[in-house]
Amino acid sequence: MEGIARFRSTVFDCPDPSALARFYSRLLGWPITDEDDGWVVVSDGGSPDRLAFQLVEDYRPPMWPEGERPQQLHLDLRVDDLDDAEKRVLEIGATKAEVQPSEDDAFRVFLDPAGHPFCLTV
Repeated sequence: MEGIARFRSTVFDCPDPSALARFYSRLLGWPITDEDDGWVVVSDGGSPDRLAFQLVEDYRPPMWPEGERPQQLHLDLRVDDLDDAEKRVLEIGATKAEVQPSEDDAFRVFLDPAGHPFCLTV
């Protein structure tokens, strides 16, 4: 089936686009490919095409797993070794979420430096 549109970007609102882009650049191994006033992009040129980060002056992070400002979206990122990946994401600025819903440890939930949740899974 032919779609109406082609995927371009997933865009994160945040208080510091450069800092959050550097975090995801280190997390994914993707270079920063565009940086303008209040807008920063990381991309490996593949699909999905890119992640972008835009400045929001009055940014308030989502509350996870529930609250007045729900997460609305999150990234699932595949890793080879959960323990090693956890150690490394904590070193670059992630926080492990207090609530870990996976009973069999198939995935772990973390928050990026701006509070967006993301999951690591094998």
